[in-house]
Amino acid sequence: MTALDRLEGRPVIVGGGIAGLAAALFLAPEPVVLLTRAPLGADGSSPLAQGGMAASVGTDDDADLHLADTLMAGDGLCDPEAARRILADGPAAVAELERLGVAFDRAADGSLALGLEAAHSRRRIVHADGDATGRALVQALSIAALACPSITVVEAEARRILMEDSAVAGLLVAGRDGGAVLRTRRLILATGGVGALFEHTTNPASSFGIGLALAAEAGAELADLEFVQFHPTALATSARPLSLISEAVRGEGALIVDRAGRRVLDAVPGKELAPRDVVARAVWRELVAGREVFLDARASLGARFAARFPSVAAGCRAAGIDPATDLVPIRPAAHYHMGGIAVDAAGRSSVPGLWAAGEVAATGLHGANRLASNSLLEAVVCGRAAALSVAGTPARAPARLMAAHLPAAPDPTSVRPIVSRHLGVTRDAAGLATAIARLLPLAEGTGPASAPARVALMMAVCALAREESRGAHARTDFPAPAAVPRRARTTLERSLAEARRHAEPALALASSS
Repeated sequence: MTALDRLEGRPVIVGGGIAGLAAALFLAPEPVVLLTRAPLGADGSSPLAQGGMAASVGTDDDADLHLADTLMAGDGLCDPEAARRILADGPAAVAELERLGVAFDRAADGSLALGLEAAHSRRRIVHADGDATGRALVQALSIAALACPSITVVEAEARRILMEDSAVAGLLVAGRDGGAVLRTRRLILATGGVGALFEHTTNPASSFGIGLALAAEAGAELADLEFVQFHPTALATSARPLSLISEAVRGEGALIVDRAGRRVLDAVPGKELAPRDVVARAVWRELVAGREVFLDARASLGARFAARFPSVAAGCRAAGIDPATDLVPIRPAAHYHMGGIAVDAAGRSSVPGLWAAGEVAATGLHGANRLASNSLLEAVVCGRAAALSVAGTPARAPARLMAAHLPAAPDPTSVRPIVSRHLGVTRDAAGLATAIARLLPLAEGTGPASAPARVALMMAVCALAREESRGAHARTDFPAPAAVPRRARTTLERSLAEARRHAEPALALASSS
């Protein structure tokens, strides 16, 4: 019997970010396996989250106001009931995190210190350790998880979901000693987003959609794949990933300007605090026109910058920039994926035995454009919902699976240039058709590029089908929104069929463009 054999039958959670940690802790005292690529806190997007977690805890705030802001940012594609349910749990989520050891920043009177971010009508961003909220949450939850006797942390990579009778039966993993099978009929994916499919991203190199690939190959439905949020203020350097300059910096009065000091957003409703998609496109238009764009915090924060935003200040210093006295060069960067595995209120996917939580899931909260700092809230609330659902699902005897062929370690290197060129801040039919034609042979292959190529192909097919501009999806050939908002679901099988249907005309279109 191997070490993993002794864990058979337990729920398995893939991902050591906030959603995965929350799910594992809320499953206690039921024994659970938490599968991570690296030691807890050493990988993933969660530790990089700066601004904080949105929750209606202020005396001038409530869940209805939070919902109204979320629906406005989501540009007609939020699921209002899902959003209402998740946002209403915000204050309780803050309390649960404090119970688990998170020390949120507080004002002089002892109340929670609340920040303001774009498209929020109230100060409702709770934060920890200044602008290092994600890191503080991951550290506190990791300590709690490692101290919890019911949680077994296994360092390995998930390579394939194993199925039996169209339901989850196990997980094929790659560890230090090669391939092995975790036998389970209850699997939660909490693997993060797709940012590393793009050249310019604030996400770590591991965030290239592996959870989406695993679920898609198991037959799960995916939703909203065309909606990728580009954060408008990433630090424009050669570093990878790009350092994020939190939206909270603009909430404290920083301006977006060109080299001459002209405000780029002066004519835009909401100006610097307009929704992220609006700001990102405004910055992108300047860059495409050959003009540099900067964040100017000299007057609004000046010498106070480093105290309020120590992580941002450190990233700037590493690039030789002092935000107290210098203009800070910025550019949009792939930051968050609104799309993901289609799930219900309990985090259940269309595949029996498969749940999803966090960025890898499409709950309907974010619609076409995520409201700033709703992601950490969703990770905690939906991680808990998935845990409660798993706990309420009777354990069945594990399948007797034979060891399966271990797929090659996925590598998005050959996919990244295609995605970066054709699925960026703005898209058009010719570019999307070219992407489909180039991604299809990779997606149909079996090499290291196949899994990331399948995710990218599904995104491109969905983007080509959405002949409108809405939220983070901007089509230069269809600049107006459609009359009726609609969410779209797909599967890998349907996307491949659509891609094959488009392949021949796409190749012809690409050769003439």
